[in-house]
Amino acid sequence: MDKILAYCLSNPYLLAAMLIVGLVLLVKGADWLVDGASAIAKRFGISNLAIGLTVVAFGTSMPEFVVNMVSVAEGSTDLAITNILGSNIINTFVILGVTALIYPVTSQRRSRNFDIPMSIIAGVLVFACVAVRSPFGEVCPGISRMGGIILLVLFAYFLFNTFRHAKDHPDEIGDSESLTKPIGVGLALLLVLLGLAGLVVGGEMIVKSAVQIATNLGVSEAIIGLTVVALGTSLPELATSAMAAFKHNSDIALGNVIGSNIFNVFFVLATSAVVRPLPSYDGIVLDAWTAAVGSMLVWLFVKTNKQRQIKRWGGAVLLIVYVGYLTYRLLPYLQ
Repeated sequence: MDKILAYCLSNPYLLAAMLIVGLVLLVKGADWLVDGASAIAKRFGISNLAIGLTVVAFGTSMPEFVVNMVSVAEGSTDLAITNILGSNIINTFVILGVTALIYPVTSQRRSRNFDIPMSIIAGVLVFACVAVRSPFGEVCPGISRMGGIILLVLFAYFLFNTFRHAKDHPDEIGDSESLTKPIGVGLALLLVLLGLAGLVVGGEMIVKSAVQIATNLGVSEAIIGLTVVALGTSLPELATSAMAAFKHNSDIALGNVIGSNIFNVFFVLATSAVVRPLPSYDGIVLDAWTAAVGSMLVWLFVKTNKQRQIKRWGGAVLLIVYVGYLTYRLLPYLQ
């Protein structure tokens, strides 16, 4: 098995195929896990509301979570941080940008008053962890275990507030019945097992291939995490948001993106830091600041017009900012 893996990692075509297969397994594994776990939860009498706010919400962040856990276990901490920062940057600038160009993105009051500010706080806290100097003039080494614990405490507050709001305003949850599919217990258990297997195998393949690609191209793991891995784990959200925009249901896109950004930082990144402290890397301040600015721009866009929307021009601004940021990050490797 080790010889086969070594051969795959040494062949550029097989290496690319390994990355693609890993991404497919990761995404499908998350889907299977959510479907199976939701059906089982329903069988035990758990409400659709609770399923939507826990099983489904956690499931959509499972690709990033698994990639981070594998990265941390194998010591690729740069990949663990950039997977999250890159996903959040792509979620905000690319997914919302493309969605708004297709159809203006409408925001709900809850998103404007709580979710988007929480997303801004998430970005600012990551920025603070890596950029704020200590009283002794030393740059903080990265996200420590204590930093991870603080983020998890804020995540618990976010979940509590979300559950309370959902119970008080059930009309804003949407068609919660569609969250669970009517399948038998046996099939549900099989889906859970297949989902877990897909996540584990896919995550392992992604991390190993991403690290090898970075080595072969002479770029840092951080760049691969910010681009290839982050984009791969965000493709399902991009497809879903674009389809929602074509159907003029673009408010779904904003909720999914902001919710994903919050989960990524307060849960995935926090858990990773608790397992193993995440040291800084070259460019982390710019990446963290860009993620924070993205949420600030979204909040500014929906607060400055009567329709509370991200207009098409706002979507164009988001995409232009992302192209500028990505060009700047890749410039040293393009010369």
